[in-house]
Amino acid sequence: MKFEMDKTPTRQVYNLLIGLVAPRPIAWVTTMDEKGRLNAAPFSAYNYLSTHPPIVGLGVADRSGASPKDTARNIRRTGEFVINVVTEDLLGKMNICATDFPHEVNELEEAGLTTAPSSIVKVPRIAEAHAALECTEFTTLAVGRSNIILGRVVAVYIDDRFIIPEQNGAGPYVKSQELNAVGRMNGLGSYVHTRDAFLTVPRISLEDWEKGKQSSD
Repeated sequence: MKFEMDKTPTRQVYNLLIGLVAPRPIAWVTTMDEKGRLNAAPFSAYNYLSTHPPIVGLGVADRSGASPKDTARNIRRTGEFVINVVTEDLLGKMNICATDFPHEVNELEEAGLTTAPSSIVKVPRIAEAHAALECTEFTTLAVGRSNIILGRVVAVYIDDRFIIPEQNGAGPYVKSQELNAVGRMNGLGSYVHTRDAFLTVPRISLEDWEKGKQSSD
């Protein structure tokens, strides 16, 4: 089948894109409004975009009534947020935070979660999360009914047990297969885990590529 996006209903466009751009990491975002009230919500329109400076991108669509979601509104007003990494053991609690609760409801309390102070930003991280990225708003781009938020990572928290320390100038590295972060698939509630790396493929240097070509000639 072929689909022309300009002729396809928005919901169908959404279903197609999230089924093909997959798996996607999940940003479990904690924010705070001007009165100090906390909000937590997961988004899979998310990835890192740059390392110098460290920038992550987050897509937050408006609500059906065209009003901004708490996450986007809080980030615009305070300029800070925390991305908590979703792991297999926290998937159920993350899903509770995806519920469309009223504005005044604290999703963290509903999910039975607690918070821990961040290193730099005022917004706390989720204490039960094994890793988190503290971010400040770099810029927000309004595109249609979505807010594309670029965040500058100013600090990272990772449980010590999931880190391979720097040795001989290499590292540190994250023990990804032990951290067990999860990814989002399609719009049917499907998730994947990240603990089953099936193959290690080293990048080919130009020198090795040239040697391989010469040996095959």
